[in-house]
Amino acid sequence: MNTKKFMACMYLKNEVAYQDREGTCRIGETPVALAESYSENECDAIYVGLLSENDAEHEKDLDVLREICQNTAVPVIGSGHIFRMEDVKKLLYAGCQQVMLDYADPVQLELTKEVSLKFGKEKIAAGVADISLLEQEKELLKEYTSNVFLFCPGATAEAALMSPAPVVTFLPEVSLEKLIEVLSYANISGISGKLVNENITEISAIKALCRENKIPVEDRGAAYAFSDLKKGPDGLVPVVVQDVKTDAVLMVAYMNEEAYNQTLRTGRMTYYSRSRSELWLKGETSGHYQYVHSLTADCDLDTILAKVTQVGAACHTGSYSCFFNEIQNRSSKQEAHNPMKVFEEVFSVIEDRKEHPKEGSYTNYLFDKGIDKILKKVGEEATEIVIAAKNPNPNEIKYEIADFLYHMMVLMAEKGVTWEEVTTELANR
Repeated sequence: MNTKKFMACMYLKNEVAYQDREGTCRIGETPVALAESYSENECDAIYVGLLSENDAEHEKDLDVLREICQNTAVPVIGSGHIFRMEDVKKLLYAGCQQVMLDYADPVQLELTKEVSLKFGKEKIAAGVADISLLEQEKELLKEYTSNVFLFCPGATAEAALMSPAPVVTFLPEVSLEKLIEVLSYANISGISGKLVNENITEISAIKALCRENKIPVEDRGAAYAFSDLKKGPDGLVPVVVQDVKTDAVLMVAYMNEEAYNQTLRTGRMTYYSRSRSELWLKGETSGHYQYVHSLTADCDLDTILAKVTQVGAACHTGSYSCFFNEIQNRSSKQEAHNPMKVFEEVFSVIEDRKEHPKEGSYTNYLFDKGIDKILKKVGEEATEIVIAAKNPNPNEIKYEIADFLYHMMVLMAEKGVTWEEVTTELANR
């Protein structure tokens, strides 16, 4: 039997969250706050359907969706406003782990094979309200989708037998007995809909009931309880915090049992302040949250290594890392040529030239000439890469790529785009 998931859901229209697919029942909370509450209450994923009526609305809702993906610790599945492959790509690039194609729309059904081959079967789900489609499109579903979202709850038992892919069924409020019955179907991989949303604070208890009934559920627990760790005389465990993207050490803090358990539960780093003698959620006042990627204990179980996604600066001084007071530097050439470090250093020089022009600077020449000149150079350098790639000498392409990257960074500075934004976008794909 597959592991069952509890998936919260919401619908977005004009940057507002709704409970229903028709966009008539508005939710008071902001979409991001709502998604965070779903994530913190042990749901395993969040389905977000976009109800945008035009392209302008859709772009704004995509921005909200992107913020949801960045601020929640669980996978997000997106759907809506899909007319071509590019629309699927936009949802995935916004940070969605998966995109649902609505099979009530012939255009989206027709896109299944194309987008599955492009992005991978695991990125594509099918939304079905008419279970006859499960038989009609059996081969398509089996080969090109990873699961089915079922929007006709009365047909759950039948769909579980018919579907060639695992089924997530959207359920209204039902009894606990009925819920256990539904989750016991081998091909039901999870539930969503009103049942999950209305009982979001009870998900932990419902999962416990499932375990009692031998139904496997997603477990966001930890391999070690706080009692398993070795504490210092003050009852605290030190935590070394590392950026998951750059491997840079950001800070060192401490956890007590409450901070440890809250971090596990919410997916956001929470510490114990020794100076204030109180719990503190990193980023609660600054907005510079740290989202957990992994927590690892050392060999003695007396120190935790946390790898995180850092929003903004880690240090209270505004510095990216708390470790900036150099005592001694014996860096090797290899360390000096750390790719991300080189990019950041070159980019900072380019930004400084923009802010503080220097006479005779080629960078300032490009900024002075404006966006058209910069774009022309980016295009020229991209062409040079293509030409160099045909040359058997491997050195030439290195030179041309370096030239391209420099001009691309000038363009980034001109448009106000940072490396952090670019790498965050890449990490979400």
